[in-house]
Amino acid sequence: MSDTPERKKPTLSLPTGTRTRQPGDPQDTDRRSRSGPRAHRVARATLESGKQPAAADTPPQPSGTPAREGGRPGGKARPSAPRGDSPRREGRPATAPDRPRTRPDDAPPTRSHERRGAPRGPRPAAAAQDAPRLERRPRGTQAETFAMFAPCPQGLETALVDELHALGYDDAHPGRAGAHFTADWAGMMRANLESRLATRVLVRVAHGTVRNEDELLELARATPWERWFGAEQTLRVDTSAVRSPMKSLQFCNLRVKDGICDRLRELEGERPSIDTVRPDARVHAFLDETSATLYLDTSGESLFKRGWRLDKGEAPLRENLAAGLLALSGWPADVPLIDPFCGSGTILIEAALKGLRVPPGISRPFAFERLRDHQDRRWRDLKDDARARILPELPMQLAGADIDPRAIDAARGNAQRAGLTEDAVYFEIADARDTCPLDERPGWLITNPPYGERLDLEEDIQLWTEWASTLKREFGGWQLHVITSDMEFPRKLRLDPFRRTPVYNGALACRLFGFQLVKGSFRR
Repeated sequence: MSDTPERKKPTLSLPTGTRTRQPGDPQDTDRRSRSGPRAHRVARATLESGKQPAAADTPPQPSGTPAREGGRPGGKARPSAPRGDSPRREGRPATAPDRPRTRPDDAPPTRSHERRGAPRGPRPAAAAQDAPRLERRPRGTQAETFAMFAPCPQGLETALVDELHALGYDDAHPGRAGAHFTADWAGMMRANLESRLATRVLVRVAHGTVRNEDELLELARATPWERWFGAEQTLRVDTSAVRSPMKSLQFCNLRVKDGICDRLRELEGERPSIDTVRPDARVHAFLDETSATLYLDTSGESLFKRGWRLDKGEAPLRENLAAGLLALSGWPADVPLIDPFCGSGTILIEAALKGLRVPPGISRPFAFERLRDHQDRRWRDLKDDARARILPELPMQLAGADIDPRAIDAARGNAQRAGLTEDAVYFEIADARDTCPLDERPGWLITNPPYGERLDLEEDIQLWTEWASTLKREFGGWQLHVITSDMEFPRKLRLDPFRRTPVYNGALACRLFGFQLVKGSFRR
């Protein structure tokens, strides 16, 4: 690595056409001129008087009413059954994303049968006294907050809490394989956009004591799902449990799904279709010894799917685990970083995006965008604010080496899809035993080396003995952080770790070993 020519300053390649909206843009001016409480009152008075407004003065459809045409990704939505005696507006536009809003962006979602003026059907019976009571918030009051849970890989709980605190979620605290926090709906969107460590962001919508599957059904029926989705969306339900007395999780999953569909059919005359591959709405049910908690998944696909890693290579790390290793190691985002076993480049690409302050969710879709009352304008503002904070250059050097040319090709392709230029991260076909620092400034080595079945015994002993000599000779003053399932790894390097952090790579129990390297010595 040291024989390479001097590199140009690393830069970020941003997609064309991404600019921050400026005050006075025609689109915003049009939105402001036709929205607000007064426009809503005029529209309601016009409808009650039986008059049909002119096309130019037609008030916008309330943001909570889902579009019947084009509202479903990949085609048209199914026409819904008539609901009560709700008046039909002829010529109403069916556009959803860019229509003006008639209520503040931070207002909670409203119920579809209340918006349309249809008579309410019988309300399903409550399952338990502690079932949630979620009511509409009066205009002008404080934004409604929700209890949320962000799962993450085991071992990253404390790091995730620290990240959420840094993002402004002051009440975040660790839980089982994740973190709990509260936020309003805009805060939920920002957590999806900004969190590098979370796997999902789940909104808790119901919790109650359940002793059997029938009480689970009633809990699901008592939850106001119509606030977030209806028959025009597709649905998926997932169920997990810890020490639950329920005999069949599959039957519990069916009971939750039946409760949701029964409620929507009673209130709106139609039930959603089930889609287990790419649903519009996803519900998670969690069961323990005495209770059940129902969550609305606002993320969709797992958050570690950033949208840039298509070439995975051998034994890859998930993106949020790679970001977690950076956090657990204490790597400052302004010092050099080398991965001598870089594979498809996941650790280095995550480091580059963190150093440039690129939000991990800036280029991917989310499930909350397909729910009712999606606050599209607020969402675009959040992304614009995030883009404005992106740095144009990296303040440090990042480099990766791998002996496999296919892995280096995959790493370069992934970096390009992540929006990084060739100068952002330097990838080189090289043996880890031949690597050396890019400059004289001490930095960090963070890596996921081969272990277990990827090496035979003789190769294993020779590799670590020779690599330890390279570390002693070339990287004095550096920190080395290695994730491995080999608990004997420090002994093979003849190094004493100052930190051993338990983490899980999928279902594989690992340790993140931290070493302080001293030139010419194998002592700590």
